[in-house]
Amino acid sequence: MIVETLAFIVIGIIADISLILLVNFIVKSYPKWSGADRRAAELLRAVLTYEQYCQLKRRGYIDIPSSRDQERAYRVPHVPGLVRVIEKGRQTASLCLQPLERVPDADIVVMHKLMIEGDEETYRQTANLIAPQCGGDWDD
Repeated sequence: MIVETLAFIVIGIIADISLILLVNFIVKSYPKWSGADRRAAELLRAVLTYEQYCQLKRRGYIDIPSSRDQERAYRVPHVPGLVRVIEKGRQTASLCLQPLERVPDADIVVMHKLMIEGDEETYRQTANLIAPQCGGDWDD
């Protein structure tokens, strides 16, 4: 009985220490990311046009028109994920391009927008292309 009691006390102490360390880690890292997220949101608002910002808030993505092909646009999601290539109103491929380190979601949207508008060809060459499977169409 004494051994069981001691075991419960030791487990309780370990659980308390683990909880304290976890809370300490969260408290120390939260202000850093909340400040980064705030600054990223401000940058996003400054970089997007009014129409793009409204589309992003309403639909969860922005369409960035291609400078090389009038019938192509890049659908960039508000959260990390694949960028859809839309041609003639239909998805023809997806592109994957992510930063090496964790950055706020808004910064990823800005990254895609500036890269597509600044040098679309390099953007397409850098991103991993994901084509439809079995020669089919995305909408099939």
